[in-house]
Amino acid sequence: GQAVISPDAQERGVIITQDGQVRRQWVDVVFPVLHGLYGEDGTVQGLLELARIPYVGCGVLASAVSMDKAYTKVIADHLGIRQARYQLIFRQELEHMDGVLDRIEERLPYPVFVKPCNAGSSLGVSKASDRKELAEALREAARHDRKILAEETLVGHEVECAVFGGGRQPAEASGVGEILAAGEFYDFEGKYYNPQSRTVTDPELPGNAAEIIRQEAKAIFQAVDGYGLARVDFFVT
Repeated sequence: GQAVISPDAQERGVIITQDGQVRRQWVDVVFPVLHGLYGEDGTVQGLLELARIPYVGCGVLASAVSMDKAYTKVIADHLGIRQARYQLIFRQELEHMDGVLDRIEERLPYPVFVKPCNAGSSLGVSKASDRKELAEALREAARHDRKILAEETLVGHEVECAVFGGGRQPAEASGVGEILAAGEFYDFEGKYYNPQSRTVTDPELPGNAAEIIRQEAKAIFQAVDGYGLARVDFFVT
């Protein structure tokens, strides 16, 4: 069988096709438990808006902006929140690879992380230690997106903070958790298949870092028009 969300606001539900029969199922609310492209990037949220079906979590704008790593950089810059230095590259620029490599090397020391701007689960992310690896990393990221981000390497605690609220409810931040990646960095394998990766709640962080993270997580959540629930990631150096 097949089930599709009807964009018709009068349907307010799902069209189910099974054994040659078609029926319509009214939907009260949708929990979009989907990850990455077409799940948390505003596309499904936009479909649900057309269908006038209530759904849990962030809306179209917050989802789309937060999925795009380049635009989250712009917003964090505007808020004055410290972040890794970066260089934005477009896929078509790779036709002149030497010029792109020169630009990145002028701005960022090795090792450099390279990632597609719009891909979840660390897909297409590479760590480059020299010019040859950097070129390979850029080509790999370009397989996933037309926009590519090169970032400086930060060494420190990799932490995350949840934020709840939005709309009429004031944003509230959770405690801070520390990600202990099994590999050299928290890649797809480490996130989903390596049991050595784990998260520690209430980690020991220097000074008042935990409180700064909670305040900045709320600021970012509000700046992207977040609603419901979000997770905001940081490095503590």
